[in-house]
Amino acid sequence: MLKGACIIGQSGGPTSVINASAFGAIEAGLESDAITKVYGAANGIRGVLDDKLYDMDAEDINELRHMLYTPSSALGSCRYKLKDPDVDDTDYKRILEIFKKRDVRYFFYNGGNDSMDTCNKISKFMQKSGYECRVMGIPKTIDNDLFGTDHCPGYGSAAKYIATSTMEVYQDARVYDIGMVTILEIMGRHAGWLAASSALASHARFGPDLIYLPEVTFDMGLFIKDVKNIYEKQGKVVVAVSEGIHDKDGLFISEYGQGTSEKDSFGHSQLGGVDNILSNVVKRELGVKVRGIEFSLLQRAASHCASQTDIDESYMAGRAAVENAVNGVTDKMVGFERVEGKEYKCNIKLLDLTYVANTEKKVPREWINTAGNGINQQFIDYALPLIQGETKQVKENGLPRFAKLKKVIAK
Repeated sequence: MLKGACIIGQSGGPTSVINASAFGAIEAGLESDAITKVYGAANGIRGVLDDKLYDMDAEDINELRHMLYTPSSALGSCRYKLKDPDVDDTDYKRILEIFKKRDVRYFFYNGGNDSMDTCNKISKFMQKSGYECRVMGIPKTIDNDLFGTDHCPGYGSAAKYIATSTMEVYQDARVYDIGMVTILEIMGRHAGWLAASSALASHARFGPDLIYLPEVTFDMGLFIKDVKNIYEKQGKVVVAVSEGIHDKDGLFISEYGQGTSEKDSFGHSQLGGVDNILSNVVKRELGVKVRGIEFSLLQRAASHCASQTDIDESYMAGRAAVENAVNGVTDKMVGFERVEGKEYKCNIKLLDLTYVANTEKKVPREWINTAGNGINQQFIDYALPLIQGETKQVKENGLPRFAKLKKVIAK
């Protein structure tokens, strides 16, 4: 049995259920005979580099349980990119220094594509340095674009919020006796899983007329034609669009008329505003009333509308990471594998970090209609089970009871 402390960190954009995964890992760590101390990294890998770690043993377990229904990242997040260790290994030497100082033999990192890349780099450096430390990735991303897993923790809840909100907007868009086009901007840079989830609202008969994803090249002329045809037939049009739609030259539509967008530390474009651009084009070309709505960060923060299935699986992923590491597994990410059959069930599947890191999973083209402006039944069959179950979130005075951690800094 490898004995030593563990560090659990969260990274990247938060979700409404990322803390369920963190709690699963923390709880399993506190219960394990192999893990001597459980640390939480303040603001992800930055907390490790700064030796700013929370003593999770000092927290009340009953308070920690509220993490199951608390959105955002309770330990704090970051968007810090580790350099290639062959180019600059300064950060890695610092991480190794902290691991040795704290006797850290287990490292768990909870995040998306870039976080799995960080996890992979640390794991490989520890192996190369001859320091025994088991490293496991815990998946998290509302974008649902991690390679190899059936779906990602966080996606089901975001999909449920998007579908629900789309249904509500659909009702509001039909209040008045005048024509109107409503354009919904939904997150998703290169993969359209989130925008596709608006089709679940159509499954309930109150969804968008048109859906555009980054998986299909966006043609402004065809878009205007699509909108015009539906408007002339019914006088009301609801359009759902991924923020990352792009033209045949690869230029994001959100960059039209404003040059290139800002980049984050990982080189990703900062998107947003495509609803305004499309709204202005529709107004100019069709001369009709248009309303643009950006769902924005509510997609990842709406714990009140979370899927209990998503919460349960997120918790399971956190526990599985710790349990597998204690049993000798390292250099893996926890994923899900769907069981064949009428009833929905997913089992834990372990994936090599090397294959997961920086590989994006796209919506299959056959799940998008031939015209590229709608979603087929295959997607509905895939996504519908992921949004099932109502959250068991505790309320106090009609408001959510979120976790209130002490965040005691480890000495």
